[in-house]
Amino acid sequence: MWKVSLLVTTYNVREYLPVTLAGIESQEYGNMEAVIVDGGSSDGTVEVIRAFADRHTGQPGDHIAVRWISEPDGGLYDAMNKAWAMCSGDIVAVCNDRLCRPDAVASLVHAIEQGGEECVGAHSDLVYVDGERIVRTWHMGEGRLAQGWMPGHPTLFLKREVYERYGVYDTSYACAADYEFMVRFLKDERNRLAYVPEVLVAMFYGGTSNAGIRNYLVSFREGYRALRRNGVRHPLAVTLRRTVRVLGQFK
Repeated sequence: MWKVSLLVTTYNVREYLPVTLAGIESQEYGNMEAVIVDGGSSDGTVEVIRAFADRHTGQPGDHIAVRWISEPDGGLYDAMNKAWAMCSGDIVAVCNDRLCRPDAVASLVHAIEQGGEECVGAHSDLVYVDGERIVRTWHMGEGRLAQGWMPGHPTLFLKREVYERYGVYDTSYACAADYEFMVRFLKDERNRLAYVPEVLVAMFYGGTSNAGIRNYLVSFREGYRALRRNGVRHPLAVTLRRTVRVLGQFK
């Protein structure tokens, strides 16, 4: 059974973190580690992490191992890179939101297992939520980078080899390092992602790349920059196609 590393990054998220951790604890998959990197929270987040780690001490029969640190960092993407450096899984996913179903991890791992040699990972649909209200539904399906298509990063489970071959998140991006990372390996169309056409992740609305028009404009510019940097043809056209896809997902 492949080991799955779920990377969790936190900073003063006492309100949301219990929801994220409950989603991890609910998973039926039998071989996971939660790697939590906190940026030095002062709102009670660290106490939530410590209680979670105390519940999962690596004893026989526990399906979750926990590694965590709390220290100042250089922001979200720096924290994600720290978490990557700490993890030991065969499959790696960033998990800062909520896994919707107990079979979410198992479903994505199974999709990778069934995907063949060129399959480097799997993704699913997701919803953006504000409390219990669904703000946006993301049915991404399958597609090509040139068409403006991109998987939802919060649903993305990748083989470890992707990070080892293509590197980690570029901290020079304020909002779109996750997008640039995905462009980096998806521009090679030999790298294929399996798709699970079900909502497996609920993303908390208001994240780094969707919290207001100013951040969205930064994300737009950085997305264009990511495409140019990676040698993708017609980067402006691709960025506009991606924008149309995104806007079409709002209810």
